[in-house]
Amino acid sequence: MTVSILLFLPVVAALLVLLFKNEAVKHAALFFSIIELAVAIYFLAGFVPDASVQYAVDATWIPQMGVHFTAGIDGISMVMVLLSTVLVPLIILTTYKHQYKNAKAFYALILFMQAGMLTVFTALDGFLFYVGWEAALIPIYFICALWGGENRIRITIKFFIYTFAGSLFMLLGIIYLALQTPSGIYDLRSFYDLSLNLTQQSWVFWAFFIAFAIKMPVFPFHTWQPDTYTEAPTAGTMMLSGIMLKMGIYGVIRWLIPNAPAGFLQWQNLAMILAVIGIVYASLIAFNQKDGKRLVAYSSIAHVGLIAAGIFAWTTQGVQGAMIQMLSHGINVVGMFFIWDIISRRLNTRDISQMGGIAKVAPNFSIAFLIILLGTVALPLTNGFVGEFLLLKGVYNYNIWFAAVAGLTIIFGAVYMLRMYKGVMQGEANELTLTFTDISGSEKLVLGIICVLIIAIGVYPQPILHISEAAVTNLVNTVSAKFVNAKY
Repeated sequence: MTVSILLFLPVVAALLVLLFKNEAVKHAALFFSIIELAVAIYFLAGFVPDASVQYAVDATWIPQMGVHFTAGIDGISMVMVLLSTVLVPLIILTTYKHQYKNAKAFYALILFMQAGMLTVFTALDGFLFYVGWEAALIPIYFICALWGGENRIRITIKFFIYTFAGSLFMLLGIIYLALQTPSGIYDLRSFYDLSLNLTQQSWVFWAFFIAFAIKMPVFPFHTWQPDTYTEAPTAGTMMLSGIMLKMGIYGVIRWLIPNAPAGFLQWQNLAMILAVIGIVYASLIAFNQKDGKRLVAYSSIAHVGLIAAGIFAWTTQGVQGAMIQMLSHGINVVGMFFIWDIISRRLNTRDISQMGGIAKVAPNFSIAFLIILLGTVALPLTNGFVGEFLLLKGVYNYNIWFAAVAGLTIIFGAVYMLRMYKGVMQGEANELTLTFTDISGSEKLVLGIICVLIIAIGVYPQPILHISEAAVTNLVNTVSAKFVNAKY
């Protein structure tokens, strides 16, 4: 069995979902997403955690252009495959209390988007990587534009322009690298083997960096994110924050730094500075947010800034920290946005100042909220702690002062998150919150699974770290060896 089944199954599922009606649509979407998760678990069961590429497929696609349908899974890809296949069923479950107009299109777009993202995480051909990148963008555009909030059209157009412009820069970089290969092909290994001079690598670095920095996003390319996360329907926000932004982080690890090591070395300090600025900047803005969903959006920018800093430090600890933190951040941010979806659905507001005392009327909800919050602020024995510790260690190895500033994300995050929890859950209940009902059914199931994952990964992270360890170590050492021979 090759990875191709993992890529085409969601496409087939998206088409089949269109045949269902009424309530059966969401059940069908959930069923197919669970089947996709089962395939990923099958791959994981047979996966050998070394540096090799497994379950590979290599077929001629467009021979006139030197394009092959080449994809496979190594330790780095496997973590991302697990992230995507675990979160999509949870995201679909979070929609069970919602009624969507033209629901079949909504769920089909989610599944089609999953196929695009999995293509990005497994592609070993530059053209295929770009196709997956764009294929994931199109569904989320329609999800936001058709089912978003009041200002959805203006915000979605801004988001599309940002991300599409970045994609064009990346496409130019991919085409340029292909033209430099002896056979004019888009194979990733052929890209790695190129010997480009510093000027060439600098241009390649910026072509990829702009695209990936917008997607993550990294300061100052972040301005589309808070508005889009706020206006998108909650499931769309979860797809964006939980999985799609990881495409940019993954791209830096797989496509940016290895393809332009000398260019990266030249601009490494600037990239680190932008990542660290983003941590502090987003945290300070989060302090002043009254809208809970918007606060979580800025919190996400701060956490992604730390992940970016850990990668740009380019140490084994930093990149390993990024791998487990991508998984942990995806779980936590989906949980946080679902928390606010539950609150806004019951109270018809996300204004923190209007709330209080919910813990007294909804004890199960308050416990789940607290566990997810503690994972988000990286309390020891939660999933967020392991990744942030490794990330800060990687940044510390690069520069102690950068590590000191980057570490503020833990302090700031604890302050604004705990203050948010206090404002929403504690104190006396008012006329608005007295009617708040506790979680039940699908809500309890989703939050229960998320809480179990937060604690399980926090207590015993080794299985996740072991999956990517060999692949990360091999890639970091291979690229670092090229730093020695970087041409200046």
